[in-house]
Amino acid sequence: MTGSTFLWIIGIVAGGYLLLLLLMYIFQSAFVYFPTRSIVMTPADRGWEYEDVYLHTDDDYRLHGWYIPVSNGRGTVLFFHGNAGNISGRLESISVFRELGLNVFIFDYRGYGKSEGSPSEKGTYKDAEAAWRFLTEVQNVPPDEIILFGRSLGGGIASWLGSNVSAGAVVLESTFTSAPDLAGELYPIIPARALMTIRYPVRNHLDDIAMPVMIAHSPQDDVIPYHHGKKLYELAGEPKTWLEMRGGHNDGFIQSEPGYSETWDRFIREHIEN
Repeated sequence: MTGSTFLWIIGIVAGGYLLLLLLMYIFQSAFVYFPTRSIVMTPADRGWEYEDVYLHTDDDYRLHGWYIPVSNGRGTVLFFHGNAGNISGRLESISVFRELGLNVFIFDYRGYGKSEGSPSEKGTYKDAEAAWRFLTEVQNVPPDEIILFGRSLGGGIASWLGSNVSAGAVVLESTFTSAPDLAGELYPIIPARALMTIRYPVRNHLDDIAMPVMIAHSPQDDVIPYHHGKKLYELAGEPKTWLEMRGGHNDGFIQSEPGYSETWDRFIREHIEN
């Protein structure tokens, strides 16, 4: 192989690598958000009373959600789901909250389910604000009776809202410390941290959350490593609660019973019903 041929090959490889980095930078939303549009099941399939809710963001997107009440509710969960699917895949989680005596408001971010638009970090924050206004201004739920619950990517959104409003509590389940932190671990051979413009800096949001916090994570989480949850717990202010889970990223709340519901019940009694 001549020197010029070797340099040509190196140039091709370097050019391909730089092209890959450019494509990942431009299309990073495709690596973060995996929405589906089809609603495959509703609370009616479980025999639950519920209200179809349509709300508007301050940048004029129409979002869809469900308000699912229970009799003599102990509090209300504002549910921020993960990055894939839509609200129709969260009925099992909602069932747990109902058994705990909690009303639930769950909604789809822009671009998910029946909600208009396309997802973005800034957009999901605006969606969170619209959901908060619905609960506090339309449903007239007292803020100190609302639990901001975020699972996975939803923890990035719930933590942001918790740093901007005064609710009853924040619960972050199977959540990362930040999107760049996770990207750097998932793609170690590229400068993923530097490329990420989608941030969701949960670790920073915790500095501004002045309410009880519960962090839940599983050592067997196959998507977001366990040490993310442990770091978030370390950074959270008091009062704080740790919920050790079992099982994978998507079924941990099921595999962790009965301890999962028992820890939630104690948390509600200490911080929402007091």
